[in-house]
Amino acid sequence: MAVDVLTETVIERPVEVVAGYAGDPSNAPRWYSNIESVNWRTEPPIAVGSRMDFIAHFLGRRLAYTYEVVELVPGRRLVMRTAQGPFPMETSYEWSPASESSTRMTLRNRGEPSGFAGVAAPLMVAAMRRANTKDLARLKQVLESR
Repeated sequence: MAVDVLTETVIERPVEVVAGYAGDPSNAPRWYSNIESVNWRTEPPIAVGSRMDFIAHFLGRRLAYTYEVVELVPGRRLVMRTAQGPFPMETSYEWSPASESSTRMTLRNRGEPSGFAGVAAPLMVAAMRRANTKDLARLKQVLESR
């Protein structure tokens, strides 16, 4: 079963502020509750081909994975992909103006789990949707309080 979870929110900050903050992987531990750390394998700033090691906790498990940036349209779209492990994942962010001073941010996670992860896919979808909703709410709180 393929996993495809799409979540969005409107943040009362301009696109360049939201994209600048959320599009910098170094900030991920500040707004993703499950991400413990991000270590750059390539030199920042972010660009197509950038690689970062993430340590996360999800459904009671510690996960270590490397994301590679496969698409970047500054201020509009960021796509990162990992291929290793039982659950290859693609994460994409899109930013668009919701008004002159607010941003619609879309967070999408999709992948094709195998093995046990494939069997647990329906549980994973529900857990990912809850986590993404919570994480976007945290991002909104962080950025709107600046």
